[in-house]
Amino acid sequence: MTQDGGPAVHIDTSKPHPARIYDYLLGGKDNYEVDQVAADQLAAAAPEVWISVRANRAFLQRAVRYVVGSGVRQILDVGTGLPTSPNVHEVAQELAPDVRVAYVDNDPIVKAHGDALLNRAGTTSIVLADLREPQSVVDHPEVRRVIDFGRPVALFLVAVLHFLRDADEPERVVATLRDALPAGSFLVLSHATGDFADRSEAEAVYDNASASMNLRSRDQVARFFDGFDLVEPGLVQVPFWRPDSTPPAGSEEIGFYGGVGRKTT
Repeated sequence: MTQDGGPAVHIDTSKPHPARIYDYLLGGKDNYEVDQVAADQLAAAAPEVWISVRANRAFLQRAVRYVVGSGVRQILDVGTGLPTSPNVHEVAQELAPDVRVAYVDNDPIVKAHGDALLNRAGTTSIVLADLREPQSVVDHPEVRRVIDFGRPVALFLVAVLHFLRDADEPERVVATLRDALPAGSFLVLSHATGDFADRSEAEAVYDNASASMNLRSRDQVARFFDGFDLVEPGLVQVPFWRPDSTPPAGSEEIGFYGGVGRKTT
């Protein structure tokens, strides 16, 4: 049994996993050779991936500061990935120590690391759940322990929706999560795209992974913000969303859109 009362889950290290590939690209050590091989293949197909993952991580941190600065004190981070420091709760609680963070991921390795690092009852939790079943995320007792859906919540879906196929109905997934949020809540989202270069070879790297890569256009990504008002500068490549320094060289080639939307009703 796991700490939250669920059944123990087998950790499959025979296939690369997106969270562990991402960890390797960020310079982390919580990955296996199969993940490293896949990441190297990805970088060969899309050399800008090295700066892309770092730009996406920087976007995440800027967005945390934005929503906390806007008064939100609850964050639901779905598809959190391995807890590379500084992670969401560290950035948020540096600004406001009372921020509560619920992490959700479907990788048992992520859950195991979270259990070891986030044993701070009351302010953080980590849940093993599947984004493709969004109502189960909202209803999870450990999520409910930390998150009060009667007060504004910042929902983070950063670099995760591109691992849902069209058959998984990602727009339905986001709508279900959106409908659980009260007015004053935020959606923080980033998504991989092929708008700036042919990235079919990069997509193919994930064919043998535990989740496929599904690149989407700007118009397709923008639909995930239905029901939210995009804050300035809107939906843009992640280095250009409210940068706090000069974007790195090569930013124009980064294949990640990012944006923040506010739910007003």
